[in-house]
Amino acid sequence: MKLRARIFVPVALLVALTAVSGCKKKQPAPAPQATPPPATAAAPTAQLTASPTVVDAGQQVQLSWHTTDATSVSIDGIGDVPTSGVKSVTPTESTTYHLVARGDGGTAEASARVSVNQPPAVPVPTNTMSAEEEFKANVQDIFFDYDTYDIRSDAQTTLAKDASYLVSHPNIKIVIGGYCDERGSDEYNLALGQNRADATKKALVTAGVAADRIRVVSYGKEKPFCTESNEQCWQLNRRAGFSMDQQ
Repeated sequence: MKLRARIFVPVALLVALTAVSGCKKKQPAPAPQATPPPATAAAPTAQLTASPTVVDAGQQVQLSWHTTDATSVSIDGIGDVPTSGVKSVTPTESTTYHLVARGDGGTAEASARVSVNQPPAVPVPTNTMSAEEEFKANVQDIFFDYDTYDIRSDAQTTLAKDASYLVSHPNIKIVIGGYCDERGSDEYNLALGQNRADATKKALVTAGVAADRIRVVSYGKEKPFCTESNEQCWQLNRRAGFSMDQQ
């Protein structure tokens, strides 16, 4: 009887524990964690400014730009530039500077307009003078003191201007005439007129005018510019006169 009791008690405990265990509520399995979406690259941003925005032709303009999240940046007319920076430019005409910033997140653009004031057109004067009139306006006669062929200081100034015009017009050939007043013999004045023409030619050649462009002739007192017998008139006749050589 005692042996049966010993066996019965453990068996009963085992049955009771199994029953209790069977009545316990089953726990649900944990839900799987959601996979986060892949990160999206940020879109680039771009800013571009010009200072000043209005200039005269030849003046400089400073371009300034700043970008974010860009891997490459370029400006039309300049080329590739750093992602941020400053650059001086000298536009010759009104220009719109266009910046493009590219990155993994896309493209951004920015623009800056610079207006350039052009200088006013300079009117080109119309020369209505004939070649002979222009020559006379730029090549002046020179005058001498009585009975001499020395070049006076005022004549040297005039000859310098004459030579400058002749050097800048190399196709013009000239005749230098030597003139005298009415006093003295014909032979003496022809020789004096020749000396005056030769002295004038020498001065022009020294100033750079080619000698083969100059022909000299003496008129003595044969062709006076003034016919009155007084010092004022005689002074007008003591000269070296210039004309275009038509030969």
